[in-house]
Amino acid sequence: MPALICGSLAFDTITTFPGRFADQIMPDQVHILNVSFLVPTLRREFGGCAGNIAFNLQALGGQPVILGALGVDGGEYQARVQGWGADVSLILRDAELHTAQCHITTDRDNNQIAAFHPGAMAHAHLLAVPPHTQRSDLAIGIIAPDGRDAMWQHAHQMAEQQIPFIFDPGQQLPQFNGEEHREILALARWVAVNDYEARMLEERTGETPQALSRRPNLQGVVVTLAEHGCELWQNGERTLVPGVPAECVVDPTGCGDAFRAALLYGLERGWPLQRCAELGNRLGALKIARRGPQNHVLDDAVRALIAG
Repeated sequence: MPALICGSLAFDTITTFPGRFADQIMPDQVHILNVSFLVPTLRREFGGCAGNIAFNLQALGGQPVILGALGVDGGEYQARVQGWGADVSLILRDAELHTAQCHITTDRDNNQIAAFHPGAMAHAHLLAVPPHTQRSDLAIGIIAPDGRDAMWQHAHQMAEQQIPFIFDPGQQLPQFNGEEHREILALARWVAVNDYEARMLEERTGETPQALSRRPNLQGVVVTLAEHGCELWQNGERTLVPGVPAECVVDPTGCGDAFRAALLYGLERGWPLQRCAELGNRLGALKIARRGPQNHVLDDAVRALIAG
């Protein structure tokens, strides 16, 4: 059954800095920071959290339905998504603003510095999760990074329509205070964050991943650990799912989105959370070996995990 993906659609401009950010930034001078990085390579890719998740979910054999906004320059992106066979009926085409743009620079240690222009994403709150009378087929959903108001409204709308969803605040986590996070967490079925975001969420809410996993409405809290895999917290118990060695490390952009697509795919099919995470780790390792967030293809190892 279809999965509703609420999040950003964006164009990514990706550059690579062959050195280390840490070697260029003087810690005692950050109050007057003025740095420039020479980036010999530049690529423009289709991106955005919703687009990346949908790409991976479609590749896995799922049915993504994107709820997100494109701008006046978004025709090529919409045609691309339609070319996958994905549902674009809930995508907003803004008549004035440009599609969101993310400019990402990655150093040799895979640290990233990004600048994000929201563009049409700022109007994503004008979209609404369709009522059950219109779309009774939506089995699961995800609240991925998007406009702040859109994330807030869509989380509440999914809860009202009784669509179980993953809360994936990502880089938008700082946009919500502790009380607001606690309210969304009370509506979600699962939470997915990386280790840095987990610490920030704990600072905002006062709840560790272990404590969050004891909430009666949450069936699992997933904390990704990059190449080390991920932690699963369920009913206060921790399970470490080891990472999968990548063929090579080329570009981490979109790895987290690939992982979340695997969560959606498995959870919609009733898989145990650990099996979902194993697929996510495998898909993330596959993605990091290719440039751009939507250019990798499934291999036999991923297909074997899907087949069980």
